[in-house]
Amino acid sequence: MPIAGKGMLLTSMNIDAAHEAEFNRWYDREHLEERVAMPGFLEGRRYVAHQGDLKYLSLYSTETIEVLDSPFYRNALANQTAWSKANIANFKGMIRGVSRITISRGTGRGAALGIIQLRPPAGGADKLRSALRDQLDPAKLDGIISMHLLENDPALSKPITDDPAAPNPGAGDWFVLIDATDVSVVPAAAAGLTDNAAIKPLVISHGIYRLMWDLAKSDLPRA
Repeated sequence: MPIAGKGMLLTSMNIDAAHEAEFNRWYDREHLEERVAMPGFLEGRRYVAHQGDLKYLSLYSTETIEVLDSPFYRNALANQTAWSKANIANFKGMIRGVSRITISRGTGRGAALGIIQLRPPAGGADKLRSALRDQLDPAKLDGIISMHLLENDPALSKPITDDPAAPNPGAGDWFVLIDATDVSVVPAAAAGLTDNAAIKPLVISHGIYRLMWDLAKSDLPRA
C-alpha cells in the first residue's frame, strides 16, 4: 500500500497574505513535526495549490483512524501551543477531514497531487466505492504513481475553527487523491472521474497541488 497506515487527517485552508509568512513558518518549524511525532502518526505532507479554491493542503497518515480520536490526540487539540492558536485563528474556509483509507493502489508518492471531493448519495456508499475501485488504477495512466480513496468519518470531521454545533454538510464527504509525477498529468487522470456520468453529479470540488515537503516518523530525531 503506497500510503502508510489506514487513517488520514486532511486539512486545507486559505490564509490572508498579511499572515502567510508566519503561517508557513509555524507549519514548517513546529506544527508538522509536532503532529508526526504523536503516537500513531506516521507521516505528514504539505502542499500548495497549483489550481484550487484553498491554497494550502496537508495530509497526515496514521496507523488507524482511531488514532485521530484517541485521548492523546483529543488532549492535543484541546491544548494547542500559543503559536498554533495564533495561526489557527487566521484560517479561512477550513476543511478538516478525518478519514479511513479504503482504496489505495500503486506504489509511492508523487510531486503533484490531484484531489477530488465527492459527496456520496444516501444509501449509495457501497455502489460508489465499487465504481471507484475500478476507476482508481494508476497502471492505466501515464505519470500517475498511485490513487487513493479517503472516506470521512462524519462525527470526527469538524473544522476546529468553527462552532462545533454548526451544520457541516461536508463532514461525510469522500476524497480521491491522485499522486502524480507532475501537475500537467493530473487533469487527464481527474477527468476520468469528473467527466464520468455516474460520478460527476457527486463532485463538490477538485484541485491540483504541488508538494512542498513531507516528513516521516523515521525522519524525526531519536530521543
